[in-house]
Parts: sequence; C-alpha cells; structure tokens
Amino acid sequence: MIIDFACEQAVSLLERIAGAVADAASNALSGVVEAVRTVFEGDPETRRKVAFSVAMIALSAKMAKADGIVTENEVNAFKDIFEFPEAEAHNVARLYNLARQDVAGFEAYAEKMAVLCGCGVPDCPVLTEILDGLFHIAKADGLVHEDELAFLQRIAEIFDISEEGFERVMARHLIVGADPYKVLGVEPQTEFAEIRKRYRSLVSEHHPDRLIARGVPLEFHGIANERMAALNAAYAAIQKERRAA
Repeated sequence: MIIDFACEQAVSLLERIAGAVADAASNALSGVVEAVRTVFEGDPETRRKVAFSVAMIALSAKMAKADGIVTENEVNAFKDIFEFPEAEAHNVARLYNLARQDVAGFEAYAEKMAVLCGCGVPDCPVLTEILDGLFHIAKADGLVHEDELAFLQRIAEIFDISEEGFERVMARHLIVGADPYKVLGVEPQTEFAEIRKRYRSLVSEHHPDRLIARGVPLEFHGIANERMAALNAAYAAIQKERRAA
C-alpha cells in the first residue's frame, strides 16, 4: 500500500499543504484547518484534495500517539502509505510534528476535517480511506492497543461511519483469516445474487475514477487498492464456498 509522491502534481500538492501550514494564524493544528478552508475557498476541488492530505498526515500522527508511544514501526507504516521525495520531507514533517505536539483534542479537529473532505453521507468512501490508513498504522507494531482502538472507533463515529462499516475495515486489518461475509458486510445466509450485487456495488464505490471524482488525491489510491484486493478475496472465497456446497 504505497502512495507515490514522485510526480510533479504530488510535489505541487505538498507545496500547497506547506503553504497552508505557513498561513496558519497560530502554531496550532486548528490554525492549519482554518487555513485550508480559507486559502482554497475558491477552489473546492483542490481544497478537498488538500484537506484529505492534511487529515491523513495529522490523524496519522495523532493515531501513532494514541497509546502514548510513537514507535519506529508506526512511523515507517506512515511512510508506507505516504511516500514522498526527500526534498519534500520537511513539508510533511512540519505538519506531522505539529499534529503530534498540538494539545488540542483530536475530536474537534476530526470534525472539521470531516466537513472539509467528507461527502455528507454515512460511510463516506473518502473518510473510509482515511480510517483504512489509520488502521494500517495502528497495527504496525504488532498490537493494536485498546487506546488506539478507542481512537479509531471515535474517529469512525465522527466520520459517520456505521458500525458495520467499521467492522468491515477492522476485519481486513485485524482478523487473521477474516470472515469474508464481514468483509463484504453481508450475512452468511444471504442469497448469492445479493452478495454479488453487494460486491459489485463496493467495487464500483471504490474504483479509482470514483475516488478522483470525490477529490481523493491520486497519490492516495494505494489504500484503495489494498481494500479492493480484500474485497476480491472475500468474494472469491464465498463464491468457492457456494460452488462447493
């Protein structure tokens, strides 16, 4: 799951994020959020992309800090999903460190980010992308601490991600040999025609073209690719099971 920031467009995006940090009225994360809202007010498409990027960087930092310890594995996991040129490292580090040090509660921040990059409906795919990335970081040190899980659950609530949606994400990351029915969000007794319909709906929902239309930066589609692989594997497992039966 790699987000490649090697392209010119990505560098430009990082520069604009750095500009939002520099334009913040105060040395606080809340100032960055307000800067994103105001600096890109007349450019809603770019605002959504920058908001998504800022949310992913900052919530990743707060996620890593949720259990009180930021491990090297968690920092490396952040780099797994957010790969960037060495020349731009200072821009990302500036925001990442600001998020770790800011004493403001993550809930108020997450609420603002949900408005900036959300789609206004439950189980928003854009916000689910962010939750997916946070799970990737949380599991990096081999154990999801109860405080980290509580953090993730609270983020899901703020993002208006349903309990079913949260369990689907959690099943992909934390459950070895995850129940394919949980991954697709269906019951074992569901007719296969309905399962196929559900699978196709999820695949369509997370198609790269749909994500681009919603404002998810192209560089972040590595998270969606991992999710797509999990959906395909779950559907294949159910299909094999039903054929055998």
